[in-house]
Amino acid sequence: MNIEYPFALGHHWKSSSQKVEIKNPYNQKVVGLVSQAQEGDIEEAIEKAVQAFEITKHLSSFERSEILKKIIQGLEHHSKELSETISQEMGKTIRESQRETSRAINTFTLAMEESKRLLGEVIPLDHLATTKSRLALTKRFPLGPILAISPFNYPLNLVAHKVAPALACGNTVILKPPPQAPITSLKLAKIIMESGLPDGAFSVLPCKNELAEKMVQDSRFKMLTFTGSARVGWHLKALATKKKVILELGGLAVTIIDEGVSLDKPIERCVYGAFSSAGQICISVQTIYIHEKEFENFKNRFLKSASQLHLGDPLDEKTDMGPMIDEASAKRVESWIEEAKQKGATLLCGGKRKNNFVEPTVLTNVTPDMKVCQEEIFGPVVNLIPFQNIEDVYRTINQLPYGLQAGIFTHNIQTVFQAYDRIEVGSLIHNDIPTFRVDHMPYGGVKESGYGREGIKYAMEQMTESRMLALNLS
Repeated sequence: MNIEYPFALGHHWKSSSQKVEIKNPYNQKVVGLVSQAQEGDIEEAIEKAVQAFEITKHLSSFERSEILKKIIQGLEHHSKELSETISQEMGKTIRESQRETSRAINTFTLAMEESKRLLGEVIPLDHLATTKSRLALTKRFPLGPILAISPFNYPLNLVAHKVAPALACGNTVILKPPPQAPITSLKLAKIIMESGLPDGAFSVLPCKNELAEKMVQDSRFKMLTFTGSARVGWHLKALATKKKVILELGGLAVTIIDEGVSLDKPIERCVYGAFSSAGQICISVQTIYIHEKEFENFKNRFLKSASQLHLGDPLDEKTDMGPMIDEASAKRVESWIEEAKQKGATLLCGGKRKNNFVEPTVLTNVTPDMKVCQEEIFGPVVNLIPFQNIEDVYRTINQLPYGLQAGIFTHNIQTVFQAYDRIEVGSLIHNDIPTFRVDHMPYGGVKESGYGREGIKYAMEQMTESRMLALNLS
């Protein structure tokens, strides 16, 4: 018997006649039936969010931090269940899901701490002879209802990166969860319902894209925070007139291996970065530039490590890589591999697809006109490219449409700062892969990779507005 999941409209659960089957990408078994919110439900949720904001905007930092503390306790209590749910509905290995749940707990913990550090400043205004005894104060105020749209690949922690900072500064939130993996968000909603947050301050509304677009256009939302594809993200930004927008979009995460680097750690990290979550991470290692003196050694050792990865049941602790989210995505990756081969790329390993699984795939002799180089693969495929002159690598990276994160392994500190100065990305990661992310750091990209920054403190700055009080003390 399939478990039915109603959606969360404030503190209430609602069902509808329209339900969607959520299937396990590994074995196609139905994980649950999820009710879809209708237009009337969405209107009710928005009204409740507007009303709840009249309460949340006046909550003290102590009250907000206490609510977040209870959410953290709920996440800790249900961590095993949440990890298993992530693996069942999106195919991530149980070890990866456990890491995600742990990170989500940390994300809410950071928000609890930052809720007490939403600071302003004192500004002297007595710079002129006529403004003696004048002084200004600034304070940050919450915006209002926020619409959050999140993707399937991190169905708990990427949701946490939207919900936690919003609640930490007194906003209300309506979440449209990923259609492929909404159950994790609904289980989070149950935890939040029991935290003391006012009714209506948080809702989870699985719904059709057309209804989500109407929410994006609704003036009662004061911000849209979206993580997903560049195509959809920029389309939604065009619809989101007169409201703040944060976009966390795609990437073409490049890693550089400089001359003279010991290869043990780079190989270990690059294999992890290329094939974790079957490559379905926006900062998954997609292209590795290796100095020509290190190329053959790196290539041989990288291939050996990649070939030893175990594909299988995500709930099996021994599994290193699970399936892609669905067969359509796997077929797309398969077609991109074939296109690269037809244009002259050399397949070093992998390349085969079975149902939702694509083997860990390594290509070389790739060229910029191939999709595997110009577009985000979002699958377990990595390109290996030798280089002579690192300046050429910088120029090639900057010609790409995306600029989220890049990594560089080098022992030369001058090279580190040169790369930091030259490469057009939101973050450059030294002696590690671009897949590296700690949840309090400013995270976001340039060019097609997005707009704005996440990372709790930085998201809170964008989810609030600064107001000034000018005092005349004469």
